[in-house]
Amino acid sequence: MIYTAIDTFYLTDEQLRDLPSRKDGVDEETETTLRVYGCDLIQECGILLKLPQAVMATGQVLFHRFYCKKSFVRFDVKRVAASCVWLASKLEENPRKARQILIVFNRMECRRENLPLEHLDLFSKKYTDLKMDLIRTERHLLKEMGFICHVEHPHKFISNYLAVLDTPPELRQEAWNLANDSLRTTLCVRFKSEVVACGVVYASARRFQVPLPEDPPWWKVFDADKSGIDEVCRVLAHLYSRPKAKYIAVCKDATSFTTSNKSWDTPSQPVPKDGSLTTPLTNNYTGTPNTASSAPSTGPMVSKDAIIKQALDKLKGSKKNDNGDGEEKEDNGTRSKTELRTDPSAERPKDRERDRERERERERERDKPKSRERDRRKDSDRERDRDEIERDRDKLKERVYRSKDKVRDSGGNSDRSRHLSSRGMCFPFHSYVQVYTTQYTV
Repeated sequence: MIYTAIDTFYLTDEQLRDLPSRKDGVDEETETTLRVYGCDLIQECGILLKLPQAVMATGQVLFHRFYCKKSFVRFDVKRVAASCVWLASKLEENPRKARQILIVFNRMECRRENLPLEHLDLFSKKYTDLKMDLIRTERHLLKEMGFICHVEHPHKFISNYLAVLDTPPELRQEAWNLANDSLRTTLCVRFKSEVVACGVVYASARRFQVPLPEDPPWWKVFDADKSGIDEVCRVLAHLYSRPKAKYIAVCKDATSFTTSNKSWDTPSQPVPKDGSLTTPLTNNYTGTPNTASSAPSTGPMVSKDAIIKQALDKLKGSKKNDNGDGEEKEDNGTRSKTELRTDPSAERPKDRERDRERERERERERDKPKSRERDRRKDSDRERDRDEIERDRDKLKERVYRSKDKVRDSGGNSDRSRHLSSRGMCFPFHSYVQVYTTQYTV
């Protein structure tokens, strides 16, 4: 029983020897090769999709954890690797679409197997099947993990450990590279990330011949033991001694990303009763023809010629029998065509468009009087509004005049003279005469 609490997905050596793939007949060497191959796919896919290293590391850890519970025989490596990349991109908040992942895996498989690059049609049955399989595999991943996908990587401990040990700067990049390569092995499901980080630091220090403090031992400060560090170094050395991993067809339902679109889209054609020349007659033919049985067998070429002659004779006989039916079908086809041509009731698309335009014009003519009445109503409403506004203005003017009259009556003649304007003032007659004479003389 594997305990799957947060950051405690670790197996013992006995559990690693008794994995589901071993029960299905997959040996240790094949399983290791497939694990490395799947991790290579995840790493390459992340680089092509321009994902950060955290996404690729999380995907590889999920890949190893899944195959600790499921067998390589039941689930194909390529599909599981694609689903791990898709799920890890969501977990690390750098999501990618399913379409992008399928296109990248299709291109990678074409390159790895030296196949011609084919375009993945997004509207084909092949693409829909691949997408549904991707979603289904992701569901299996979440189910086996118990929806606990927390992953802790050794990368975040490396920089702190090297800073405490006061190592040279070139040691950091080497330790980082070893940590990335350790994800191709089962170290992530055997040891904690602190132990893996200590092993990576120790291996990089041994390579650059950098001494580390041993009195007291430096690994005890970081909660690690010497046996775990030695095992990490041994596994990494074994990884670098292996050849490049290649795909091994172990899964029963293994399907390729590069299968041609025709094989996915077109259904399987039924084989004719009489047979055809395109089928491999030499492999599937069990009976012996009459001509071949009477003649002596002179070699493989004679038997093939006899079989071909028999097939040709059958085809000729079937054609003769079908001639009558074919002529009747042709006559019926020509009759139907002539009837359609001479039939006046058959409507053409142009005539239908003309009829539709005529109906629209008729509807417009019918709507014209209605629109005129609406315009008239609108005009009458506007006139009514104008009349009401003018009435309101007249009422206001009358009120103003009444108020002025009241003020005049109450104030008397003295106040009345103050409020008079220049127009109402009376000038003497001689002033007008003086103004007129001055203008005339000038």
